[in-house]
Amino acid sequence: MTPQETLARALEHGDASVRLRAALAAGTTPDPAYLSTLLARCAVEPEFSVRDMLTWALIRQPAASTVPLVVAQLRSGRAQARSQALHTLSKIKDPRTFPAVTRELLTDADDEVARAAWRTAAGLAPEGERAALAAVLVTQLGRGGPEVQLSLSRALISLGEVGLPLLHVAESAAEPRVRHHAVATQRLLRDPEAGSAQAVEEAKRVVALGGQTPER
Repeated sequence: MTPQETLARALEHGDASVRLRAALAAGTTPDPAYLSTLLARCAVEPEFSVRDMLTWALIRQPAASTVPLVVAQLRSGRAQARSQALHTLSKIKDPRTFPAVTRELLTDADDEVARAAWRTAAGLAPEGERAALAAVLVTQLGRGGPEVQLSLSRALISLGEVGLPLLHVAESAAEPRVRHHAVATQRLLRDPEAGSAQAVEEAKRVVALGGQTPER
């Protein structure tokens, strides 16, 4: 049995600890021959800790071989394959991969894919692309629950001041969820330590008071 076959069999084992050790071994002794097996497992692995180790194993492989294969996974029909590929690119941190994080991924119907895309794009965006990225991100204001909204807020905040004019405009949106999220994001921009739930509740109060910050 070849090393690749041994790895593939171990990564299909019913015991997560066996899969974890297999991913660890693949990263400890990198070999480009492992890439397709590691990527295939990323798309279906149910355990977070194992997925995290698979990502580590991937970034231990030579980037010249890894990056094209990871980028190809962004076109997968399986949501987990797309989200894990985005997560891997965020760890590789090659700014040349920024164009691969397309608008389609930033607005993906799957929340986990979209969250990974927001985080990855914000981390990779060159200075000249940040305003355009912010313009796409604000179209997602009001989406999902607190964790999804916090992910979007953090991505916008990481882009710096370029998103502020867009957030100001969003304060007047017809949809209350969008208005609340826009105000909450600005609240977090001013005070990054504020909890998301606190920021959202304050946003609702601000909107209810016509844009006036409530007295404390």
